[in-house]
Amino acid sequence: MSWTGRDRIRRVIDGSMSVVFTATGAVAILFIFLIFLFTFKEALPVFTDPEIRKEANLRQFFATAQPAERIDERFVWQPTSDQPKMSLIPLLLGTFKSTFIALLFACPVGVAAALFSSEFASRRLREIVKPTIELLAGIPSVVLGFFALLILASWLQDAFGFTYRLNAYNAGLALGIALLPIVFTISEDGLAAVPRGYREASMALGATRVQTAIKVVLPAAAPAVFAAFVLAFGRAIGETMILLMAGGNAAIASFSLNDPLRTLSATIAAELGEVVFGSAHYSALFFIGTLLFLITFISNSAGNVIIARMRRRMQGEAS
Repeated sequence: MSWTGRDRIRRVIDGSMSVVFTATGAVAILFIFLIFLFTFKEALPVFTDPEIRKEANLRQFFATAQPAERIDERFVWQPTSDQPKMSLIPLLLGTFKSTFIALLFACPVGVAAALFSSEFASRRLREIVKPTIELLAGIPSVVLGFFALLILASWLQDAFGFTYRLNAYNAGLALGIALLPIVFTISEDGLAAVPRGYREASMALGATRVQTAIKVVLPAAAPAVFAAFVLAFGRAIGETMILLMAGGNAAIASFSLNDPLRTLSATIAAELGEVVFGSAHYSALFFIGTLLFLITFISNSAGNVIIARMRRRMQGEAS
């Protein structure tokens, strides 16, 4: 076959693959849009249907006019009682408490492990550490939840004397274990992508390996590390089974990390299977799903903007 014929075949294959990849991306975006559209459609009666709007009482999602001495008496999630109360405050507090503890554990540990693997570990040790941590991503959430429910909760209660076995600490640490592979993998890839000349220039000026790793390599990989934090936040916000099993599943409006909690996603998982179709409770659960989607979308969008600015600033400093 002539070179002209081979070039023609190569161009046809490249063009076909480009069409396939474009179509695949378009289908993925379409599915995401349709999922959001369906969720928003089912949540819309909270705003438009007079009966559902009256029962749900949109104002009580974030506030209530009933006076009370404690915050957990003012903000209540009891959608199936004789007088339904559907305040989202306890669910939001539970979601952000577990996310805060998970990120507080996973981000430093994941970055430190990535820094060790990239800068200090030998090649043989790196081949052991990296697959081992990434293997955590393959453990099902229900297994981690089961571990936290039966083992981790007892360890923490015995060590710190918590009143409740299942609390924000237990749920957050179990969730943090699930976030470790995300933080580690993306951070390690970012650290490995830093040009070797940065390290050589730093050590040529007399810096030690530790100083080079912390003051040169880590700042150079800051966009990748921040991207890891953003993705970990999105995963933490949407996690369900770990928090449903390890958090105590109690919708309590409390700022204390010692109390049980219930998250937005866990509420959907626990109640959607038994809710009456078309009821105010049904629409409220889909409203929670829409809220979760918006939180994730806003956090990812803001993260992309910040990462882009960090990269532009670093490129400007390098030039």
